[in-house]
Amino acid sequence: MDQTALLIGLALFAIAMMYSSVGHAGASGYLAVLSLSSLAPEEIKPVSLVLNIAVASIATWRFVKAGYFNRKIFLWFALGSVPASYLGGYVMLPDSAFRYLAAAFLLFSSAYMLYRRFYKPPVADEQPRQISSGISVGSGAAIGFCSGLIGVGGGIFLSPLLFLFRAAPLRTISGISAAFILVNSIVGLLGHLSRMQYLPDMIPWWISLVIAGGAIGSWLGSRIISNRLIYILLSAVLLFAGVKMLM
Repeated sequence: MDQTALLIGLALFAIAMMYSSVGHAGASGYLAVLSLSSLAPEEIKPVSLVLNIAVASIATWRFVKAGYFNRKIFLWFALGSVPASYLGGYVMLPDSAFRYLAAAFLLFSSAYMLYRRFYKPPVADEQPRQISSGISVGSGAAIGFCSGLIGVGGGIFLSPLLFLFRAAPLRTISGISAAFILVNSIVGLLGHLSRMQYLPDMIPWWISLVIAGGAIGSWLGSRIISNRLIYILLSAVLLFAGVKMLM
């Protein structure tokens, strides 16, 4: 194992640990780390999705087991996102287009992290608002296609949308987003592999690291680490990576 692969693995471990401590799978962080490496776009996309699946599986199991999940909301959004995510995963953008789109996503993610840190969300006992099935399916399709195209699960788009609509309590939104990330990542990866059919050799090593990071981060985030510090650090990393890709 060369030094670059080792450093990337350690960075992915740290990203998985930080993101899982605030309820996300980490795709935007993986994009940030991998974009700073020498991997080509056709490698960055499937690696991000595979790592997302590993961490999102842990998050989904945790939230569903704890009862923080709304099957109806999830199914309507997933109905639109699943075919669109497969299509997005199949589409291979030119190198420059991919980097500009990924940079825009990273900058959006950075802003969203700060939003999550400083915005005061609705109180937990506020009556949830129902989202129409048409809006749910249409929004899911748009999020799914963009997610598959870039190589993410879409939770960072879905979460603020559900916050905006006040569709569910905060912890339930996290559970819905975790399951949404898992499904979209799997489908997007299948779409990509139907075209490229290969992954970097370091994938098993990186998967083991993000699983370990996700497990540790979930425990630390619920007991020790301050969410304020985590959000600020993640926002800085994403901002740096997004600006670097634009340049």
